[in-house]
Parts: sequence; C-alpha cells; structure tokens
Amino acid sequence: MLKRLKSLFKKSENKHSVKPEIMNIFRKKYANFKVLLESNSELLKIISDIEEKLSGEHIFSMSYIQSNSARAIFHTAKMLKSFEDLSDRKYPVFMELLDSIQTNIKKILEYKSAKISEYVLSYPHLNKDSLDFVGGKNANLGEVKNNVNLPIPKGFAITTTAFEEFIKANDLMDEIQKQRMELIPNDLESAASVSENIQKIFMAGHLPKSIEEPILNAYEQYIDKDKKIKVAMRSSAILEDGEYSFAGQYLSVLNVPYDKIIEEYKRVLCSLFSPRAMLYRLHIGIPFEEAAMSVACLEMVDAKSSGVMYSRHPFNLLENNVIINAVWGVGTYVVDGVVTPDTYILSKDLPPVLLDVKISKKSKQAKTDYNGYIAEEQVELEKQNIPCLTEQEAIKLAEYAIILEKHFQSHQDIEWAIDQNGNINILQTRPLKISVEKSKLLSIKHLEGYKTLLNGGSIACPGVGFGPAYHVHSEKDLLAFPDGAILIAAHSSPQYVIAMQKAQAIVTNAGSVTGHMASLAREFNVPSLLNTGSATTVIKQGEMITVDAYSGRVYLGKVPELLEMRIQKGSFMKNKPIYQILKKISQYIIPLNLVDPKSPKFSPSNCKTVHDIMRFFHELSYMEVFQISDFSTDYGKVSVKLNIPLPIDLYIIDLGGGLNISDRKSKVKPEHISSNPFKALMTGMLNKKLKPFEPRPINIGGFFSVMSQQMLSPPNLAVERFGDKSYAIVSDKYLNFSSRVGYHYSVLDSYCGQTATKNYINFQFKGGAADELRRNRRVRLIEKILEVLGFLVETQGDRVTARFAKQEPDTISEKLDYLGRLLIFTRQLDMLMHSENSVTQLSQCFLDEHYDLSNLK
Repeated sequence: MLKRLKSLFKKSENKHSVKPEIMNIFRKKYANFKVLLESNSELLKIISDIEEKLSGEHIFSMSYIQSNSARAIFHTAKMLKSFEDLSDRKYPVFMELLDSIQTNIKKILEYKSAKISEYVLSYPHLNKDSLDFVGGKNANLGEVKNNVNLPIPKGFAITTTAFEEFIKANDLMDEIQKQRMELIPNDLESAASVSENIQKIFMAGHLPKSIEEPILNAYEQYIDKDKKIKVAMRSSAILEDGEYSFAGQYLSVLNVPYDKIIEEYKRVLCSLFSPRAMLYRLHIGIPFEEAAMSVACLEMVDAKSSGVMYSRHPFNLLENNVIINAVWGVGTYVVDGVVTPDTYILSKDLPPVLLDVKISKKSKQAKTDYNGYIAEEQVELEKQNIPCLTEQEAIKLAEYAIILEKHFQSHQDIEWAIDQNGNINILQTRPLKISVEKSKLLSIKHLEGYKTLLNGGSIACPGVGFGPAYHVHSEKDLLAFPDGAILIAAHSSPQYVIAMQKAQAIVTNAGSVTGHMASLAREFNVPSLLNTGSATTVIKQGEMITVDAYSGRVYLGKVPELLEMRIQKGSFMKNKPIYQILKKISQYIIPLNLVDPKSPKFSPSNCKTVHDIMRFFHELSYMEVFQISDFSTDYGKVSVKLNIPLPIDLYIIDLGGGLNISDRKSKVKPEHISSNPFKALMTGMLNKKLKPFEPRPINIGGFFSVMSQQMLSPPNLAVERFGDKSYAIVSDKYLNFSSRVGYHYSVLDSYCGQTATKNYINFQFKGGAADELRRNRRVRLIEKILEVLGFLVETQGDRVTARFAKQEPDTISEKLDYLGRLLIFTRQLDMLMHSENSVTQLSQCFLDEHYDLSNLK
C-alpha cells in the first residue's frame, strides 16, 4: 500500500494540488480505520455489559445471550476485515480462530429436549421422567398416581408436542421472536405491550384438527364419554413445579364444560406469554427455547373443602411440622390470598398428631357453577367460623404430605381437595422453596422509641424492608410501581411478581403463607407480611415505613437496628440455568491473554478469544495509521500544518468540510477550522488559563525517574517513544485526533452533529516517560477527571480509555473543550506524580480550573 502511495506521490511532486487518486486512497484507508475503531468501541461495550451480567445482579434473557454473542462475532469480523484493508495484509489465522469461536458458541446455545409424536398421554403412562414433554405438574401427578399410589383426579396430559405443532401450523414463531426482542427486563410497560401483541396472534391461531380430535377423544376415553363432567385445564409448562415453582404465573381454568375445552386450551397456552410469566422467566433465567406449554386436563373436583399444605415450615428450620391451610369450596381463594384460611399444624409422627389449629372467619368461598366455571358464594353463617376440616381429615392429609416428602426426597408444597363424599384428591405437588439463614430465625423483640403501625401479621418470607409505602389496587398501579417501595395491598396475589424485583417488602390485609404469592416472595427474597388485617387503612400512601418480617411488625419511619439485618438480594442470577450458559459463552469472548504489546507473547499464535483479536488489531491499527499519516505528510502534501501557539506539531487532513479555505495552503490557522468537534477541541487546547509554554514545576524524584527510566532500562524494555507529529483527520462533523508527544500518545475519535443518537467521543491515552508507577498515577488522574465529567472510563496499566455518547451537540462540544484542556494540562505531568495524593490534588486543580501548577512541588 505504501509503495502504491509513493508511486502516486512521485507523480505529483512539485505540484501545489493533491491528485484525487491520492486523496481517495487515503480516504479509503482512513474509512477502514474508522470502521475498526467503531467496532472496537462496540466490542468494549459488549464485553463490559456481559461482565456486568456475570455479577449475577441483573436479569437477562436468552435473546440477550444470542444477540450479544452474535454481535461480538460480527464486530470482531469487521475489525479483522477493516485491518486487512487498512494494511493490505491478510490474516487467515484469525478468520480460522473466529470460525472456531463461533462454532463453540453455537454448540453451547443449542438446546435439545426429548421429543415424542403423541399429542395426548393418559396419567397411567406418566411419571417423573416424562418432564420434557408433559411439564412438571403432569409429570408429578403421574408419579403420584403410579409410583406413590395416592389418589388424583381422572384425566390426561396434552403434550408440548401439541403446543409446538400449534405454533408451527400457524407460523407464529417469527412474530413471537420479533415481539420478544422488544421485551426489556424490569420494564413493566414493555412486558405488557409485548404480551398483548403475542396473545392476540396466539388466540387468532387455528388449532389443527390433528390436535383437536385427539384432545376431545381423550376426554371421552379418560374422563366422561357422555361429555357432562366438567374439567380443570391447568398449565404444566416445562420447568414448572420443578426447581422453580412458577406459582400462579400461568393460567389454570376451572370447571370447563366440554364445548369450551379447545378454546380454554388455547388460553392456557397464551398464558406462557403473560407479562408476569415473561418477567418471572427472565428473573429465574429460563431461556425462551426452554419455555413450552403442556396442559393438564383433569376431572373437576366438586370440593367440600380444599387448600394447600407444606410438608414442613417454609422458612423456620427449627419447626419441622406439616402445615395445612384450608377453606370451604374450591382452593382458589387460598392460593390467590383472597380469604385467610384455617391453619392446622401436625407432627410428623405416624400417625401425625394435631398440634395446633387456628380458625379464621371464612365469609365467602369459590364454588363450581352448574353452567361452568367458578362463582363466588357467601358461606352459610353457621359455617363461617367453624373448622373446614375434621381432625381425621387433617391427619390423613398430613400422612399424605409425609409420604410425598419421603418419595420425592424433598419438602413438598401440595394442593389438595376433598369432595362432597369425603374423598381426598392430590391436585399437584412440587418442591417447597426453603429460604432463610439460621442466624436470623429468632424472634426480634419489640423496639422501643419507634411507633408501631402493625403487629402480628403472618410471615410469608422473613426479612426486613424499608421504603415508601405504595398502595396497589390495580394492574395500572403495578405497572407504575416505583423501585425501592413497599407494596401495600388488600390481599396477596401472584400478579405482584412483576413488581417483586423492585419491592423492598410486601404487606397485605389478607393472604396465605402457603399461597402462590408467598412462594414467589420466597423465590425473589422479598420480605412479606400477610394477614395484618388493616395494612391498607393504617399505612398511608408514601409514608416511610420499616417492615420487620421476622417478628411480624411494621414501624413508622426508619429503624436502623433492623436495617442491619436486611438480606441483600445480591447475585440472585448465579444459580440460574441461563447464567451458566452465559458464563460458558463468555469464556470465548472476555478473557484477555494479550496484555503487553511489547511482550513476545503479543502475537497471533497467543490469541484465544474475541478480546484477544480486538486487542491485537486495535494496537496495530494506530501504528498503521501513524505510518500512513507520516508518509502522506512527508511526501504527499495531503495534510496542512495548523499554525497554533502550542508546543505541538499538528497536521490536518481534511476529508471534506473540515477546513474553510479557498485554495490549497501549506499552513492554516484556528479560524480556518469548520469541523464542529475539532473546533471545540481546539477551543479547550487554546484556553488562555493553561499557559502551555510555561515550564512545569520539577519534582526532583520525578525528574530522576524519567531520566533513569530512559538511561538504565534495557533496550527491549525501554519506554517507547512515539514521535512528534500529531494529526487531526477531519470532516464537518467528524474528528480523529492522534497526538504524539515524546513518550505518550492520545487518540480522540468523535462525531458531533445535530442527531444526538449519532454523537460520541472515544478517547484513549497511553504512555509517559517516567516509571510505571508514575505513569499509572497519571492515567488514574485522567480517569478521575473524566469520571467527574460523565465519561465511562476504564484504566489498565498506563492506558486509560473513555467514552461519552448520545448527547446533544452542545454537550459533546463542551466535553471536547474539557478534553482539549486536559491534553495540555497533563503534558509532562508524570514527573509530578510523586505520591497518591498527587492524583487527588491535581485532579481537583483541573476541575477547579486552577491550571497554574507553579506552586506545586
């Protein structure tokens, strides 16, 4: 490439104008350099963002992993191609490495699950090994029936194969994927919008006869050939009722008549894309590809009473008893927290012993309607305050809980119903989430000096929360829920999952510690206090309160003694499946093996990752551009010298619109500059307060550090001298400023136009003449200043990199002005970096615009 330029330059010798072909070659080369820098900048952002996600403190989806790993490969390939075009050299070894990295990432991203051809399966054919094609609820029910020999309702499972075939038949996947890309973690409005769009296309889809007929035939074969018995259509998604409960996140439709089965089946499928379900999956890290819906079709139990039981206390590790919650009628009002249930505590002896009973007033119940679905009814007055279980029924239920716990070898969360004839049916069983530290089990005494608003609620999840009270009455309130608030509501609800990542605590008037919301609160580690009776009337909107969900109290104001006991949510993603996928993929992207450009190991053969490749080409690209620029200036007359009162030899290469001159000149002045970013930078560099020609005060230690570093270092370890020419490659809205002064260089790349989203500043500073410690102090000084100015900054060794982007042109110009001042202010400053105090002292001098350092020593 240089030979070609040289031949062209010889042809244009002794001419005042530059041949168009020379300028075209230069523009092409520089365009490649600019593309390389842009991709390098994007890769740095990708790596930084992945590192942030690997902290385990931020929710991300499978689409995040897919898109960012694809972007990393794309921008690395762009850097490789741009450098090859810039240098006129090919690097096939890097393309082979990049192909290998991409192949390994694809292997990690591939997900293969068990596949079957059947659309329906009866429960005699199911057990816990059927999970991949009938989901957790169905698989567990099959296990309960066939291997535990406990009673379940008649019915069958509609498999995930039916779900996948429905999507395929209606060509829904592309639209679902498109909508899913719009989902923003923790953005409730985004989730609501995406959910609405997906559910619309889902419900508009047609269920093929090849699926509909087997479903209806199975109903007649396994439930009722006369088509009179109504059914419960219950979600059984993949991973539901397993390690993650998904409590209340998917739809279950009760008491469905025969002629509504297909319609309600589609509604249950749709619930896979409800706002709270999508956000819940993001929270627990379930990749989209693993989200598939099976449905349980069960005979509807005409329940006399029903409820939930735990095979042990959900958080008090010292209390290993069976806990049963029960209400009259269908158990919906227990799991949804509408009615405060009766509570029975039984020992794990055989037979179990009834240890305690708490009877609540149960004024209403959910009952099956003759025409289908569920209706609310008033409980007869004489039954409202009496137990809804006999002692024998409670003992039998406790026996079932003990048997299930023993079989599944884990504590169980069990839903049950007793029909009008006294027969018990197990409706579902799943692992019980246990979460608390033993050190925080003891009840906390009442704290004097603080006003107690509530005392005596039921603890669903222990912990402490502090923040402003926020009353939730509707879904609209949930969407507007502020970060760090305390959720106050009339009763518990699994819908609150969409605010749990933001909530400091939850307090309700009514609710069950065995309900869906309580399970979710324990998964999200949100301190929750239920059954307070009067939270919505006693606690005012916006009032600052402290929730003590260890002892069941709510205090007015801040209670510092309790806040010390708060459990930090911390790295909640680290035990999620999706986190492990990102961690594996990150090993091909993040690690950096090429650390020192002067080391013999800084070579293609030692590149292993995306980070290595970008580091290699980024380092070489600057030397390549300096070489082209030097050659162009010395032989080609492509550049013009800027005549300025600064100790810098600066040449300008105008790509178009960067200089306002009528004819070709050998020198120009600052008033000739028409490039927006370059004009702003020069304003800062020419700031009169800087006094650029005044000598720096000399610190003797710093002076000898510089001298000894140059004189005593072995040749191969000596500090690199970069040369004296500096360049500004400009257009009307663009600047690439490469400043080389002695033993350090800085590169500034910026775009400054009227469109804020396109504007950016990338800045890098490296080197110095002093020892490594003083050079590092100088870059930390620069880092400190740039952070105050609002830049995103990263420092490594004697290199500092900073970025500022997507701001209005006036703001970009202001930052460039500061950078111009910083470039002059920090010249020869490594000699003054004699202590750590220098970093703080000198950064404050700059920020206070005290540029005169003559009094410093």
